[in-house]
Amino acid sequence: MTSVSVWAPNAPRMRVRSYEGTDGLDHEMTRGDGGWWSADIAGPDYAFLIADGDSPVPDPRSLWQPEGVHRASRLYDHNAFNWTDTAWTGRQLPGSVLYELHVGTFTPEGTFDAVIGRLDHLVDLGVDMIELLPVASFNGEYNWGYDGVCWYAPHEAYGGPDGLKRLVDACHRRGVGVVLDVVYNHFGPSGAYAPQFGPYLSTGTNSWGSSMNLDGPESDEVRRYIVDNALMWLRDYHVDALRLDAVHALVDHRAVHLLEELASEVDALSAHEGRPLTLIAESDLNDPRLITPREAGGAGVHAQWDDDVHHVLHALLTGERQGYYGDFGSLDSLATVLTGAFFHAGTWSSFRNRVHGRPVDRSRTPGHRFVAYLQNHDQIGNRAVGDRLSATLSPRLLKVGATLLLTAPFTPMLWMGEEWAASTPWQFFTSHPEPELAAAVAAGRRREFAAHGWATEDVPDPQAPSTFEDSKLDWSEVGKPPHRDLLAVYKELIKLRKARPDLSDPRLDRVEVWPGDRHVAIRRGGCVVVANLAPETQRINLRGIPRTVLFASEPGLALWHDSVDLPGESAAVLAYARR
Repeated sequence: MTSVSVWAPNAPRMRVRSYEGTDGLDHEMTRGDGGWWSADIAGPDYAFLIADGDSPVPDPRSLWQPEGVHRASRLYDHNAFNWTDTAWTGRQLPGSVLYELHVGTFTPEGTFDAVIGRLDHLVDLGVDMIELLPVASFNGEYNWGYDGVCWYAPHEAYGGPDGLKRLVDACHRRGVGVVLDVVYNHFGPSGAYAPQFGPYLSTGTNSWGSSMNLDGPESDEVRRYIVDNALMWLRDYHVDALRLDAVHALVDHRAVHLLEELASEVDALSAHEGRPLTLIAESDLNDPRLITPREAGGAGVHAQWDDDVHHVLHALLTGERQGYYGDFGSLDSLATVLTGAFFHAGTWSSFRNRVHGRPVDRSRTPGHRFVAYLQNHDQIGNRAVGDRLSATLSPRLLKVGATLLLTAPFTPMLWMGEEWAASTPWQFFTSHPEPELAAAVAAGRRREFAAHGWATEDVPDPQAPSTFEDSKLDWSEVGKPPHRDLLAVYKELIKLRKARPDLSDPRLDRVEVWPGDRHVAIRRGGCVVVANLAPETQRINLRGIPRTVLFASEPGLALWHDSVDLPGESAAVLAYARR
């Protein structure tokens, strides 16, 4: 027999239905302290009956949903998996290169095991940690993953609990860490049964639905539900870091914010596990207090995504200025983010029509706490047709972008396929079984894009299977020109970043930027990074005497005494002469 328990503080009665074979057997549950109910079952499958209801619903803390989020939960023993990573000591974020991927579209098969088959490509590229989009169970076979409702159960179509463990284990055998994207700001729109058990939700809403009850009556157990989930991924699945989705949507007015509580618990677990455990937040607030250590009065989250760096690089390279790109794109804005991480740091945001952000203390806040990127799932998938930079930019400018990213003082992150200029789009796709929900999502998506100036007829139907299939990477491109040429550039830049301490130095106050006329020079210790965005060769004057060319994206570069002639749409990394 196995004991199962569930939190249902306001239920007058609870039963658990145990499925032993084809028939279900109902067991009365015993109420304990704090609104927790328990009972012993034989299993392996089970579901709960709330009050006098006759419709069984899955466990909010279910570890396995083999038949989907609407069906019974299955017992799962974390101790039964045979791990082989006992020698794994972890990966710290400083100095690492991240690689974001979506399990369902990274390979044709769309499974955890299929990702394992491509890990050698990532090791050869120089990746230190892969970042998986959310894998918590959601309704339907595929979507981005941000509609999770069974937060403790890895999605069955990907390979379920054992499949995720096999992937993490395989990564660790190759020296690669794993970051897992988790969503704690809302439940998905279908299959979210947890609120039937207790007050998991508040009366407030955010962009994706009802907010979580983090500070209202009986919110202690809701917070515990979140914290325990985070610890489970790190402890039981051996994951190395969590990326916390949209933490600005976590409404919490307590003296100790949920993020501070979570950071404290994760640091304690890290001490016990003897390996680095990292929290990376996605925040729209541009508030460095989020990543300030707790002992200095901050929340103690270890890092955050930096959209400002993305917006500067994207607008600079593409010339786009619509929507939130309006304030970005100048070389002066590039200088601002390379030396201060945020562009909006207590300054006017035309998109928001207000002042936004807070300055970063450049002398005390290391750049590795900011994850920077040229592309990611949001910035591609939230475009009307899911077009990548490779659909817009020349191969030469793609190399310029890669150079600026991979020599910056931040933690760089690549988006799957970026390294070879994948031609496949990455679009918004869903597989909602409910026709009404599917129609509502499609209509909402069209309205959203129309508000940003895109033609609604260009927006692919999220529910069409072709939208999902079209978003899968085409691995046959990797060895073909021009894809293999860009892949070689990414490999060379990552190798150079790891070979030259100046290029991974996270100290923002040691970065110097000299903007020019469509060109820029960036001092990185004993190195200088130069980039020419113009189509013609430009002479770039330098403050110092360059000695050696460490990297050049295009042939034809000429070094002079204190300047360089740089071909159009190219970039280079030079080493200064020693004094």
